[in-house]
Amino acid sequence: MSQSNGLLPIISGIQQVGIGVTDAKEAWSWYRKFFKMDVPIFEDAATANLMTRYTSEIAQERFAILAMNMQGGGGFEIWQYTNKKPVKADFELALGDLGIFAVKIRTKDIENTYNYFKAEGAQVLGSPTISPCGRKHFYVQDPYGNTFEMVESPSWFNLNKDYTGGVAGVSIGVSNIEEALKLYQGILGYHHVRSDETRQFEDLLGVNGGDAKFRRVLIHRPEGRVGAFSKLLCKTEIELFEVKGRVPKKIFQNRDWGDLGFIHVCFDITGMKELAEKCAKAGFPFTVDSSNSFDMGKAAGHFSYCEDPDGTLIEFVETHKIPIMEKWGWYLNLRNRKPDKPLPNWMLRMLAMNRVKS
Repeated sequence: MSQSNGLLPIISGIQQVGIGVTDAKEAWSWYRKFFKMDVPIFEDAATANLMTRYTSEIAQERFAILAMNMQGGGGFEIWQYTNKKPVKADFELALGDLGIFAVKIRTKDIENTYNYFKAEGAQVLGSPTISPCGRKHFYVQDPYGNTFEMVESPSWFNLNKDYTGGVAGVSIGVSNIEEALKLYQGILGYHHVRSDETRQFEDLLGVNGGDAKFRRVLIHRPEGRVGAFSKLLCKTEIELFEVKGRVPKKIFQNRDWGDLGFIHVCFDITGMKELAEKCAKAGFPFTVDSSNSFDMGKAAGHFSYCEDPDGTLIEFVETHKIPIMEKWGWYLNLRNRKPDKPLPNWMLRMLAMNRVKS
């Protein structure tokens, strides 16, 4: 299916990764400092009525912040329960465990980024190394134990002096890569394989469980994405890890969506009805569907979820309204736009007027 011809569904890229935390505003302060996620799209408190399938059949109260980095890439949906204490995994997560293990963050210069993180006291996991695709990277943990991979990237929206951009991809543990590719390639369109190797990898030794043997597949989409936010979201990738020699654990086993850690990866889409049909036909039916339009105060749209073969949650959001300049009451309605047409750069840059400085 050719997205460039405007055919639906259109998947424009990773919109955000959901991160369950105990204190959203505290976490956002750290993410602003180190990842420059300083442009809020919304801050909203509400009841997650549609997610009871994944919250022990209880409609949970929550507070969420969606924040972006205006150099380009996906954002963070920083998510906090407000009526219960979020639960941490009762085991130490290891690379290859089933679910989102790490979020990739783009950077222009890996050495300067590494030196900055070290100087500012971030918990870096080893030194910069070379990945199988020949690119420099290193891993770092936030104060809450979440792992991020800093990767040198050529894909940017609006360069400034900051070292880091937004989300460049995710690393996901799977039990069977061939089965997982039916979703990540067949539905999400990450067709191009940059590397596919099975062995032990020296560049993973700083990460818990990284000394195991893996089948490790890095996939991306070489051609440009289309859609309203495609320029801002930039190019992204997905790295799949199938561990050998041990039985992986499910990262969210016996826990709820919204508990501590990476709760989902969300893709910006147009054509939810067409996507629902495509997912169902491929064996990945929607498990949650807001059916029409949700309203998060300053933003509105249509969201749905499906699961990969191991139960990792994949969210899809079709945006209907976002604030461009909130203080002046300028909201952008996207319902009547040509679906494959990117928003003009000047309009996207206006989002920076909402920036929150650390």
